[in-house]
Amino acid sequence: MQREISCSFTGHRPEKLPWGEDELDPRCLEIKAKLVTAVETAYEAGCRHFLCGMARGADFYFCEAVLDLRQRRPGVTLEAVIPCEEQAARWTERDRDRYYTLVAACDGETMVQRHYDKGCMLRRNRYLVDHAARLIAIYDGMLGGTMYTISYAMKQGLELDILYL
Repeated sequence: MQREISCSFTGHRPEKLPWGEDELDPRCLEIKAKLVTAVETAYEAGCRHFLCGMARGADFYFCEAVLDLRQRRPGVTLEAVIPCEEQAARWTERDRDRYYTLVAACDGETMVQRHYDKGCMLRRNRYLVDHAARLIAIYDGMLGGTMYTISYAMKQGLELDILYL
C-alpha cells in the first residue's frame, strides 16, 4: 500500500486508561468521539489505508472507528498489524472474541513475526510508523510504547494527530 495515503494509530491499553475497561465512562466516550473526528480528518487529508496494531484498549477503539468510516466513505481499507500469533492468547474470552471479530473485519493482516519475544511489540510499532504518512495517537504523556511510537513517528516526519488524555 502507498505510504502517503496510509494512517497508523498508537494508544494505550486499558491498564493505562483512566477509565480502565469501562467504555461507558464519559471520558472514554469523549475520547472515542475525538478519535472518530481524527479518523475523518485523516480521510479528508487523503488517507485511505489505515493500520492498527490490534492491542486491547485504544487500538480497538481506533479499529472500530475505521470500520465505521469504511461504511460511510468510499475506498477505505484497514490492515491488522499483528505483532505475533499469540498476541491474544492470555486475554479474557471477551477481549479475544472482540479481537478476532475485529481482525476478521479488516481487509488484510500483517503478522510481524510468528512467535512472541520481548521485541515483537516494538517491531510492530516500527512497522506501523514505517508504512504510514500520518499517525493518530491517544496519549497520556507518560513513558512507554505509545511515547516511543510517537517519538519514532516524529523522527520519520509523519503528520501527527495526538489526542491527549
